[in-house]
Amino acid sequence: MRGKFITLEGVDGAGKSTHVEWLADMLRSGGRRVAVTREPGGTELAEKLRELMLHSPMEPLTETLLMFAARDEHVRRRILPDLDAGTWVVCDRFTESTLAYQGGGKGVDAGLIGQLSQIVHPGLKPDLTLVFDCPYEISHARVTGTRRALDRFEREGRAFFERVRAAYVAAAQAEPQRVHLIDSTQTLETIRACLQGLVSKLA
Repeated sequence: MRGKFITLEGVDGAGKSTHVEWLADMLRSGGRRVAVTREPGGTELAEKLRELMLHSPMEPLTETLLMFAARDEHVRRRILPDLDAGTWVVCDRFTESTLAYQGGGKGVDAGLIGQLSQIVHPGLKPDLTLVFDCPYEISHARVTGTRRALDRFEREGRAFFERVRAAYVAAAQAEPQRVHLIDSTQTLETIRACLQGLVSKLA
């Protein structure tokens, strides 16, 4: 039986990364084989492209094309082989991120992003997308409260954040059966109970 594909999305600082390993462990405790990966990244080449995208200034279209180049490697070398082998794949970001960040945030045409997605992963959509959502004040405080150097996206201002957030909300409204907004200002216990309920419907 083919594995399920679960993606976690959201603005920087919304807290999605806090739940990736927990979600994978929860699935493993139910007897499933689980692979955890991320975008951009997931393969040696895609990780190198990730470094370029996060830290090197570039045009929005260049950024989008590099994102899909990394995604092509990732899908072909990791995601599809794992799914075909019956493994559940939990991925930190996927194409919804490109629609939100490069599309909503930077104005790259959504139609072009859709065309590229059909070329790179035709017929492949996450079975479940969990979008972690919070206001700018909370996101900004979380991001700037870290001790590491911020990447290009984390250094963007409020207007960019609001455009990205709006794109995620629109995605949830367009596909409410697949894309679910999670209020990440709730307690950890409340959020994880919600995630468990959503994931249980895939079994």
